[in-house]
Amino acid sequence: MRIVSLVPSITETLFDFGLTADEVVGRTKFCIHPANLVKNVQIIGGTKNLNIEKIKSLNPDLIIANKEENEKLQVEELMTDFKVWVTDISTLEDNHQFISELGKHLDKKELAQNFNERIAHIFNIKTNPLPQKIAYLIWKNPYMTVGDDTFINEVLENIGGENLFKDRKRYPEVTVEELKNADQVFLSSEPFPFQQKHIDELQKELPGKQMILVDGEAFSWFGTHLLQVEDYLRELSKKLA
Repeated sequence: MRIVSLVPSITETLFDFGLTADEVVGRTKFCIHPANLVKNVQIIGGTKNLNIEKIKSLNPDLIIANKEENEKLQVEELMTDFKVWVTDISTLEDNHQFISELGKHLDKKELAQNFNERIAHIFNIKTNPLPQKIAYLIWKNPYMTVGDDTFINEVLENIGGENLFKDRKRYPEVTVEELKNADQVFLSSEPFPFQQKHIDELQKELPGKQMILVDGEAFSWFGTHLLQVEDYLRELSKKLA
């Protein structure tokens, strides 16, 4: 089977299932894991600006896209010529279903079940009965956070935090004044590359507020990537107790 992946976390998951560069024939420029394998796969543009002609030239048997990551019009154009599977993942249950379905597609159901059992074990964490309220920032100028219908929110709340903005949807803008209501502020490494200098800058407006730089991939990459960050998430959960 020749597969084109339009999402980084999907590409990594395909390789975790044991596929080779002869089977994963196309990937985006943001598909960076696993580095030793993706380097041998043709780049077909970015998640939001696919090179349609390049994809067509690869003549894939299956294209795997994502509702949030990819542009609807481009995906629909590909659907006229190819089989396209559009994933939609905002919860851990969605992720479980994705891995199970992928296992069926690849005839690797037992491996999929193993992945799902291991991921479920990661989130077998006893949460604090009074979890800390977390403001998870993904962007600067303006500051943007995550609502309750995102995969980031799902991971955050399953490691013992409470999303300060869980009453909102998608990726709303927030003010510094609103951040004062958080117990902790998480600044993500992606999509905006927050660094220590940004914490120092924000700290001046929120003196004394606890702030942590967090690995954005650990919160937003679905699929099997969660297995790569188990220790990281467990350590982070201790800071929320």
